[in-house]
Amino acid sequence: MNAATRLKLPPVVMPEQDPSERVHNIREVPFGFTPAMAVQEAQRCLHCTNQPCVEGCPVGVRIPDFIQAIESGDYLAGIGIIKQTNLLPAVCGRVCPQEEQCQKDCTVGIAHGDVGQAVQIGKLERFLADWERENHAAVIPQIAPSTGKRVAVIGSGPAGLTVAGDLIKLGHAVTVFEALHMPGGVLGYGIPEFRLPKEIVYAEVAYLTRLGVDFRYNTVIGKSLTVDEVRRDYDAVFIGSGAGLPNFLGIPGESLLGVYSANEYLTRANLMHAYDENSDTPILHGKSVAVLGGGNVAMDSARTALRLGAHRAMVIYRRSEEEMPARKEEYRHAVQEGVEFHFLQNPLEVLGNPEGWVTGLTLQEMQLGEPDESGRRRPLPIPGQTSHTLADIVVVAIGNNPNPLIPAALPSLQMNRHGGIITDEETMETPIPGVFAGGDIVLGAATVILAMGQGRKAAHAIHALLMRTTEIARD
Repeated sequence: MNAATRLKLPPVVMPEQDPSERVHNIREVPFGFTPAMAVQEAQRCLHCTNQPCVEGCPVGVRIPDFIQAIESGDYLAGIGIIKQTNLLPAVCGRVCPQEEQCQKDCTVGIAHGDVGQAVQIGKLERFLADWERENHAAVIPQIAPSTGKRVAVIGSGPAGLTVAGDLIKLGHAVTVFEALHMPGGVLGYGIPEFRLPKEIVYAEVAYLTRLGVDFRYNTVIGKSLTVDEVRRDYDAVFIGSGAGLPNFLGIPGESLLGVYSANEYLTRANLMHAYDENSDTPILHGKSVAVLGGGNVAMDSARTALRLGAHRAMVIYRRSEEEMPARKEEYRHAVQEGVEFHFLQNPLEVLGNPEGWVTGLTLQEMQLGEPDESGRRRPLPIPGQTSHTLADIVVVAIGNNPNPLIPAALPSLQMNRHGGIITDEETMETPIPGVFAGGDIVLGAATVILAMGQGRKAAHAIHALLMRTTEIARD
């Protein structure tokens, strides 16, 4: 098939649950591609010689090669190609913002002048990962002989899992310490079941266990074990403890009963299964839920509220739809499900009753000025233009800061003004020799694939360090 013919092929539409049905369950919304759909979508790839999509991938997946494998029907080869650089394809295929990375640079999308026309790389990646899992066809890479070196990974989020997977293949013994009782970090507690089924996360972790990674749960480094104890027992340490410290607006009424951080709200619903009526985890089931913020976490919170029985779920965002950072797909799904969007509104106060419970919000009407440091137009208040809205639950979803526990236990770490660990950008090493960091503890709340990209950098640097020390010891 020549390039001109491929360019005429339309994107394949992935089937989804009907919105009127899915708001009453927690099952995954998109169903995934069938093999015929995957092959049809793969045929849209032009197999460019310069491969701009690979340049747009933070972990450098050989995208045209795995797409070619799908087109030829060799799914085992395709998943093997992906796993050379990405050990979490089922996760990335679902939650990574491909439209801002690999698909943004796709020649097909550029030729049409619309990133929405790009080859759907993420959906094809998901197809291969799901095929592997459903057919029990795990690709087990060759593991190098043991080096005798031990690496501790603090946190089992995307960055930590990437470091663990890369280093275990290179022959190092890897132990992952996780504070929670389940793996995945933000993949487990932060992203709802209907967007990322937890069985997917657990399957990815089980794969790493097969490779030899040792996972230790319910272990809070800095409490259960001191950082010094970990440093003493391991040849290198990677800190991937994430961004679990929620931000608040600092407005009157935020301490009222019925105000949640998105972290708490989603953790109760996702990790602790509060959506299940048989669960012992308490969560408030409001009739009218207001979510403050405009990112993916805000979409997740509002859509979760509907599944918990809310009659009304509102997203209140101080900028316009155009400036909203949430993925377009997540916004589309929220709109389909009936989430209300109140743009150019900024909360001034959470209102409550004499018993201390939330009753509503006072909102300031905003207008957009010139772009600020984020590149988006700055929201400015319109004097005298305020309103009130009723709500019995308020979820604050305006971002998170890095988890402060590990930095507090290592005073010699250098921190930025947001509380993130400062590292060398190429090696991810901190000023403490042998201690590395990456993911949201460095970036702040960012994307899964960016965290994985930092994990890959750190793994390469840790391996180089361990090999240098091995050579010195031999000399």
